[in-house]
Amino acid sequence: MAGNRTFSMIKPDAVRDGHVGSILQLIEAGGFKIVAMKLTYLTAERAGEFYGVHKEKPFYESLKEVMSESPIVAFVLEKENAVEAYRTFIGSTNPANAAEGTIRKIYAKSLERNAVHGSDSDANAAIETSFFFSQQEIYG
Repeated sequence: MAGNRTFSMIKPDAVRDGHVGSILQLIEAGGFKIVAMKLTYLTAERAGEFYGVHKEKPFYESLKEVMSESPIVAFVLEKENAVEAYRTFIGSTNPANAAEGTIRKIYAKSLERNAVHGSDSDANAAIETSFFFSQQEIYG
């Protein structure tokens, strides 16, 4: 059964370029409810922990570097079938393949600097959410 929450972040390039407000407006207009949000910074070490699943891949070191360049905005979204709905909403990881009107088509610069992250499964959404947020921050 699909869950109703997912995790996302606006990546350093999009934060630095001043797209936070525009991206959040698109997300809310897309029917997603923001239930927790914070501006934070990932050190290279923390970025490595977050993306640990990619540790053996050739892009891992570059990913850590890109993700620790400047602040990110981490947030939890709510909507029916949230993970799948959000993945469709943000578009393909490679912006060249992203559908028109998706966040990545509009704001991504490249495969590496693709503006936003979105969880790829309900299980990962829970893990990624707990990486950035305590239960208290989400549920008050």
